[in-house]
Amino acid sequence: MTTQFKLAAALILSGMIVAGCQKPADKAEAPAAPAAPAAQPVASTDIYPFQIGALQAVALKDGTMSVPLADTPWSDHAGVRQVLTAAGLPGDTVNLSIQPLLLRDGDRVVLIDTGNGAGGTPAGHLMTSLREAGVQPAQVTDVLISHAHGDHVGGLVGTDGKLSFPNATIRMSAAEWDYAKAGAEAAGAGPLLAAITPRVETFEPGAQVTPSITAVALQGHTPGHTGYEIVSGQDRLLYLGDALHSSVISVERPDFVNTWDSDSDAAIATRLALLGRGATQSLRVYGVHFPFPGLGAFRRQDDGFVWVPEVAAQP
Repeated sequence: MTTQFKLAAALILSGMIVAGCQKPADKAEAPAAPAAPAAQPVASTDIYPFQIGALQAVALKDGTMSVPLADTPWSDHAGVRQVLTAAGLPGDTVNLSIQPLLLRDGDRVVLIDTGNGAGGTPAGHLMTSLREAGVQPAQVTDVLISHAHGDHVGGLVGTDGKLSFPNATIRMSAAEWDYAKAGAEAAGAGPLLAAITPRVETFEPGAQVTPSITAVALQGHTPGHTGYEIVSGQDRLLYLGDALHSSVISVERPDFVNTWDSDSDAAIATRLALLGRGATQSLRVYGVHFPFPGLGAFRRQDDGFVWVPEVAAQP
């Protein structure tokens, strides 16, 4: 595995130390700023605004990981090349976008995952995208974490080691928090875990984490890996986390073993269940590593599935 993917697949909460979970004892130093007006920002190469019923959401581009075929986590490299070339894509590289999701839920400003962070590899530019969406970091009230790999938690702190979102409660599943703490020391982690610990609150699968968002256990990738189902009126969207990485490989060959998964059998079962549900229910989904902006649906095709993007992939 190349250095640029150690954060995404190996490190757990890069730069942290083990500490206990507790509710914050003191308020953050920076006072919470009032939320920006709810006018939708304009789409660009870094942001894509859209609606989930009455809820305002924005896809936020953090960056792109380009994985050489030899370093991809799928064990069957020949099979991966075949799937990619059949889709009209280069067979020697897998490109995975990184796009956290911003959501306004009543008076709450919610961010789901935080990307690589400015100190990550590749360096993330979430803060630039966030500000382009009209939100300042101090306005974020809730950060929901799908799992504790570096390309999802790296943006929780800045290069100065301070909290990126000083007024936000950081929420993740209890099982994922235990996993993160258990592996942090072995991963050479330190400051990040120490910084976030006072802000972390855990939940169990199925918890209502905000008025419109429910935590959904998506087993197999990490012990506490979590998706988020967002509902407004008759509309709903499922945030997939890393249940599926590639919009081509993971969708068309969900049976391929992915070495980034901690439990391959469970991960394959989860992928198949999501694809089946998505196609049967015409469920709108958000693929955090799918081509930006990651919005679309699954459709049955022949004896398998394909990804149908809601809009053409952005540069």
